[in-house]
Amino acid sequence: MPEGHTIHRLAADHRDRFLDRQVQVTSPQGKFTDSAALLDRQVMDTTDAHGKHLFLGFGATGHVHIHLGLFGKLNFGGTPAPPPTDTVRLRLVGPTAYADLRGPTTCVLITDAEKQAIHDRLGPDPLRPADDPDKAWKRISRSRTTVAALLMDQKIIAGVGNVYRAEVLFRHGIDPYRPGKDLTYDAWTAIWTDLVALMREGVRLNRIDTVRPEHTPEAMGRPPRVDDHGGEVYVYRRANLPCHICGGEIRTADLAARNLFWCPGCQRP
Repeated sequence: MPEGHTIHRLAADHRDRFLDRQVQVTSPQGKFTDSAALLDRQVMDTTDAHGKHLFLGFGATGHVHIHLGLFGKLNFGGTPAPPPTDTVRLRLVGPTAYADLRGPTTCVLITDAEKQAIHDRLGPDPLRPADDPDKAWKRISRSRTTVAALLMDQKIIAGVGNVYRAEVLFRHGIDPYRPGKDLTYDAWTAIWTDLVALMREGVRLNRIDTVRPEHTPEAMGRPPRVDDHGGEVYVYRRANLPCHICGGEIRTADLAARNLFWCPGCQRP
C-alpha cells in the first residue's frame, strides 16, 4: 500500500496538471459514472492529502475522495489521451494532461462535511505543516501497545506505513516492541522530526531513502539495494541480511498483520 509521501506527491501532480482548469471527467469502468457526470466540465479548485487519503475538490459539487488501498494505481500522461481501457475507474482530462485511476479501494464523491469527518478521524500527518504531533503523543504516552503498532495506526499518525515505521525506529535505536507508554517525549519528538524530513524527501524523490550519507552504497563500498520498492534502507525487507551498522542479522516477525523488520543489535530493549 502506498505510504503518505506517495499520496502527497499525487496531490501535487494533480495540482500541477489540473488545478484551476476545466476537466473532463468520465468513468470508463462504469462504477463512478453518476458522480463523473456531475463533475464533468467543472474546474478543479483544490487538491489535498491527509495520510493515505487523496482529495480532489470541485467547488460546491464536492470532493473526489480516493484511497488507493493495496491495488490502486494512478497514471498520468499528456494529451491527446489514448482510448481508456475498461479497467479505468476514473479518467480526468485537462488541456495538457490526463490521469487514469485503476483499482482503488475508495473512489467516491463526498461533501465538505464528509471530508472534514475523514480529517477528524485521522491522526496528525508529518507532511501537513499545521498538524500537531502532541495530538499523537497524548495517545502514545498512555498506551501499552507496542510503538511499532502505534506508528501504523492511522488514527494516531497518518501516512506512516511499513517502510517508514521500520526505518524510523531503526534510525533512533528503538526496540519495536517497546510499549508506547515507555517512550520518552524527547524520543517521540525525534521520531516525528525525522519522519517530517524523511517523508518530505520521499515526496521530492518519489521514493523512500532512509540511510544517512555515511551509509550509502558509495560511502560503504557495498552494492546498491535491488528491490521493487527502490531506495536505500536499513532494515525493511532485509530479513536475514547483515545490518549495515553492527553486522548482525536483520530479523522479521508478524506484528498487527504486517511484517516487522528490525535489528536486535541496534534496537535493544
